[in-house]
Amino acid sequence: MLRQYFMRASLGYQSYRCPDKRLRAYQQACLGLLALPISEAPLLALDLEMTGLDAKKDQIISIGIIPVIKGRIELSKGQHKLIKIAGSVGQSATIHGVVDNDLAQALSLSDALEWLFREATGSLLVAHHAPLDLSFLEQALLKENFKKCRLFAIDTLHIEHQRLLRKQLMIKEGELRLTNCRRRYNLPYYEGHNALIDALACAELLLAQVSKMGGLNKIKVSELLR
Repeated sequence: MLRQYFMRASLGYQSYRCPDKRLRAYQQACLGLLALPISEAPLLALDLEMTGLDAKKDQIISIGIIPVIKGRIELSKGQHKLIKIAGSVGQSATIHGVVDNDLAQALSLSDALEWLFREATGSLLVAHHAPLDLSFLEQALLKENFKKCRLFAIDTLHIEHQRLLRKQLMIKEGELRLTNCRRRYNLPYYEGHNALIDALACAELLLAQVSKMGGLNKIKVSELLR
């Protein structure tokens, strides 16, 4: 109950002070979902591919999203967008496979953000290592004059970290990577670093984690949102 109160206060404050009506609508919609169990909450699994890991100097090159509605992954509604950047993708192409020519017909960053928050309104974001993805989105919003605005998400990496700590297991380097987290739940191996595939992998991991934690009907959104 205390966690739910804290999240409601945080979201309410962010919504109140957000000057952009598009982001305010997204945040206000999130407020009504906090008391719901995961089984009833509309979720949107998200993954970004970037040119690097520094949100202040690197750029988003692709976004993948997949809805999770009432505990079911809606594969047919998954979407993947490429985003134009300033300059070249450089050596990051060796990781995500996106090269400069792929971005010739990509969305502008502004259009991509409009699309993302239109799709996300009414849902709660889910990501693996959410603080990294959210820091890039928050920085992108600043660049596109959406004003500073804190975003919230369910973080599957944080959930797994807490689970391993409760089991008093030693957490080795790399143990919290998406592929290794999925392996502990016997989920299938997917080739990584495609935003849509990683969004799907994240969605599947969340459902497996919540099932182990007590079930989709027992765990509330407010317990996981950060």
